[in-house]
Amino acid sequence: MRQTIAVATLLLLLPLSGCLGEPEPDTRDANDGMYPSIWERHTLDWNWTGSYARVLNDGPHTPLPVQEAFIDVDTSGTWEGGPDSAEVHLSYWLPSNTEAGEQVPVIAVVSPYFDYGSPGSQSSPTNVVGAGRGEFIYDNFIPHGYALAQVAVFATELSTGCFDYRGDGEGQGIHAAVEWLGTQPWSNGNVAIYGKSYEGATAWEAAAQGSEHLKTIVPISGTTALGPLLYKNGSAEARSQVMHSNYGGSILDYDSDDLDNLCGDVMEGFLAGPTRYGLGELDPYMDNYYDERSHIDKALGLYNGSIYWVQGMQDWNVDPHQVFGGPPGTHWYQTYVDAGYEVGGMLGQWEHNYPDQWTKHNAQPTGYGGEAIHNMTRWDWGQDLFEWMEYYLKGIGERPALHAQIQRNDGEWRIEDTWPPLDAAWTETDCTYGGSVGSTSTVTVACEALSSTEPIHISGLPTLHLEVTPSFDGGQIFAELRDATTGLRLGHATMDVRYHAGGYDAQTVVPFAPLTMLMEFQGMDVIVPAGHGLEIVLTQSGEDYLPPACGNLCPITVNDGALTLPLIERDGSTVLITPQGESAANNA
Repeated sequence: MRQTIAVATLLLLLPLSGCLGEPEPDTRDANDGMYPSIWERHTLDWNWTGSYARVLNDGPHTPLPVQEAFIDVDTSGTWEGGPDSAEVHLSYWLPSNTEAGEQVPVIAVVSPYFDYGSPGSQSSPTNVVGAGRGEFIYDNFIPHGYALAQVAVFATELSTGCFDYRGDGEGQGIHAAVEWLGTQPWSNGNVAIYGKSYEGATAWEAAAQGSEHLKTIVPISGTTALGPLLYKNGSAEARSQVMHSNYGGSILDYDSDDLDNLCGDVMEGFLAGPTRYGLGELDPYMDNYYDERSHIDKALGLYNGSIYWVQGMQDWNVDPHQVFGGPPGTHWYQTYVDAGYEVGGMLGQWEHNYPDQWTKHNAQPTGYGGEAIHNMTRWDWGQDLFEWMEYYLKGIGERPALHAQIQRNDGEWRIEDTWPPLDAAWTETDCTYGGSVGSTSTVTVACEALSSTEPIHISGLPTLHLEVTPSFDGGQIFAELRDATTGLRLGHATMDVRYHAGGYDAQTVVPFAPLTMLMEFQGMDVIVPAGHGLEIVLTQSGEDYLPPACGNLCPITVNDGALTLPLIERDGSTVLITPQGESAANNA
């Protein structure tokens, strides 16, 4: 159903190409060369003494004392057995220029994590500037005439209502906050949502509501759809069984007020994971749960703003498939570009981190971004985002270059028009297949080197189409792609055999009837030295994934296959030198 809706929506959108998300710029301040070129940033002096990136120049304004607001939301009919009204609580800081009557845009962080955790060890509330994400906005943007808002989703912190984990009710509350922030007398009417992980998911929840005040979103490894987050082609992540309950337990105060938080239809989230894992294609009703919590397809055509997509290419928490996945044959990043949205991207070899989160970048092992650490931290992230916000929230300056900044696995950055690159040459490799993949058996597929004289550059989502014979209505294969010479991990893919066609829909598998598993790797941008072959290690389950529910009963015989790689050639003219130095924290 989701595939049909997404494709139909895209076809309807094609005549609108080029008209979404473009503000009226302030021509008084718009001029070429207003900011240093991105190609020159490595020659400039940057403040890299703190824990996050700073803009090149501090602004003239000071933050005013924090203020708070409670927004009444009509929730009648929203939750089965839930309250008919609820409140969204937020706190906000204005810049001092609002005292003179100036109107300013708002950058909001919308989160379940304010006052989050068990009693006695909770995180800070909304009226305290949040560490990292809040401080970054507070220090960089309020002095330049922006307001910062911190918003608690329903049932968290002082917000009331049901804890509707990424559901329609939560989206309704987020929408109410965006509308409020966009209509205050001190607001210029333009709102952005910024944040990582769940706080990036709330950006997509807001986009799916279609507020005219939401002008840009900056999801940083932000969840776009819950089903594909927890299940990759049917393969269940371990957290899929407890995701909803873990959040539900952590937002409770363990008093009588908690009775309002857990409504009847929200309780299905506690059953969603075990039901999907145990029953697979026989899951009688949980599609509704996951469909409700898919936002990227709903936002397509309804959202009327820009997108700055930031993603860790080595993120195992919110993996690259949340950006570059989609119904078979599509990828969300390019789908939004093709639909006329103004999209920028920063795609680094970090894990579940911000581009400037250098203390976390240091911890990555070999094969998981470790080779890129020396050049990983983006000390120009604050300036990069500032130029984006100035244009989309104030209409100041030239339109940002709508390109993708991508980091290769060896650390090199470059600029592409889009990612994955559209000019990739899809090349099948010569590999030897055969063997049984089960709970105690592993298959290693050897592939010959594609070039003995030149390195090969894989950029995109390689495909692995396996001709297999299943032994059960169930079973799965986890594939890890490696450099055969060095053993270096390059990427991975996983698939439950019932999802062999790809996408979100399971099919009943007839035991011992051959079929083709259309596997797709997570996005990768890697260099393989000349003369090095590849190998694919096939196991029943891999990192972060549960073994199939059928356990030892469902080995899969691999008869043949085809590994196809998206290869590109670049002459070095688009290599981006980023600000790094001996005193930069990630090199300390």
